[in-house]
Amino acid sequence: MSGAVLVVGAGFAGAVSARELADAGHAVEVIDRRPHVAGNAFDGPDAHGVLIHHYGPHIFHTNSDRIFAWLSRFTRWRPYEHRVLASVSGRLVPVPINRTTINRLYDLNLDGEGVARHLERVRVPHPDPPDSESLLLSTIGQDLCDRLFRGYSRKQWGIDLRQLDARVAGRIPVRTDDDDRYFTDRHQAMPADGYAALFARILDHPRIRVRLGVEFDPTRDGRGRRHVVYTGPVDAYFGHRFGQLPYRSLRFETEHHPGHALVQPVATINHPNEHAYTRVTEFKHMTGQQCAGTTLVREYPAAEGPPYYPVPTAASAALHRRYQDLVDATPGVSFVGRLAEYRYYNMDQVVAAALRTAARIADRLAGASPAAGQAAASATSE
Repeated sequence: MSGAVLVVGAGFAGAVSARELADAGHAVEVIDRRPHVAGNAFDGPDAHGVLIHHYGPHIFHTNSDRIFAWLSRFTRWRPYEHRVLASVSGRLVPVPINRTTINRLYDLNLDGEGVARHLERVRVPHPDPPDSESLLLSTIGQDLCDRLFRGYSRKQWGIDLRQLDARVAGRIPVRTDDDDRYFTDRHQAMPADGYAALFARILDHPRIRVRLGVEFDPTRDGRGRRHVVYTGPVDAYFGHRFGQLPYRSLRFETEHHPGHALVQPVATINHPNEHAYTRVTEFKHMTGQQCAGTTLVREYPAAEGPPYYPVPTAASAALHRRYQDLVDATPGVSFVGRLAEYRYYNMDQVVAAALRTAARIADRLAGASPAAGQAAASATSE
C-alpha cells in the first residue's frame, strides 16, 4: 500500500491511531510481528476453554468519559472492579493498603482515625522522596514497605526500591477506610466479548489493511509512506545505537483446576516474598465466564524476553533522553505508546496518546495534500 500511512503494531497505540486516521479518510496499513491483533491485551481460550489474557491481566479503568465513549463504539462492557490480596506472613491482606490490611497484619481493631495515627507514627518523613523506597517509607514506614513492597519490587523490576523512580510507588494509594478496590476510576469494566473482539472491531474498516506475522525494518518499510506510526521499542527503531534500554519481560505458567468454579477469593493474589512469581491471576473473576473448571496463571518477571515494562530509573531516563533526541530529529514518524515513548502508561493513557497523535498526523497530512498546497499557493498569489 504505497502512499498509505503505515502503523507498526496492532496493540492499543497502533489500533486506535489506525482507526482515527482511517475515519479521517486516510488509507492505513497495520503490521504486527505477532500472529494476532490486540498486542499484550490479547485474550482467548486456553486448552480447557477458559478465557485468559495471554500476556497478563488487563483491567480497563479510566476517569475519561471521552476515552470510555470512544472505546464503547466497539464493545459492550461488563462492569468489573478489580480487587487484589497479598499473601503476607500466612495471611491474605488487601492491596492497596487499607484499614483491613493494618488491622489484619497487626491484630488491631483501629478505626479510620486510628489507622491514620498508626501510619503517622511509623512513617519516616522525607520532604521530597527521590525514589520509591523513600516515598514508601515516608507514607507507610519500614515494616509495611518491607513486607508488602520490597520483595515484590525486587522480583518485578530486578532492582531494589531505592533504585526505582518515586513515581512507581506513587501509583499505589494508601487508604484509612475499608475500600478494597484496586482502582477508583469512574469507569471500570471489561470488554464483554473480550479484548481480541474489541480490537477486531476497531480495525474493521475499509481503509485499513492488517498484515500479521510481519517484521518491521525502518530502513525499508517506511519508504513511499505518507507517514509512519511506530509503537515498538524506541531503541530498536534506531538499531540500539546508544545501547539497549532496559525493559522487564514476563514468563507465564498456567494451572488448570477441573471441576472448580473458582479457587481464589479474588482475581489476583500478590506474592511479594515467598515465591519466584509475583502474582497469580484467576481470570474468571474478571470475565464472568461460566464454564467447567478454572485456570490460574502465575507471572514470573524476567530480564530477557519480549519487552513489557520500561524500567523507571535515573539511568534509563538518561539513556532514553538520547533516543528522544533522535525521535525529535526524525520527520515523518510518530512514536506512540508504552514502548515507543518509554513510559509506564495505563491502557487509557495509551488510548489518549494515540488519539492526540492521530489528530496531529491528520492535520499535518491535510495541510500537505495537493489540494491544500494549491489553495496555499493561490492565497499567496493573491
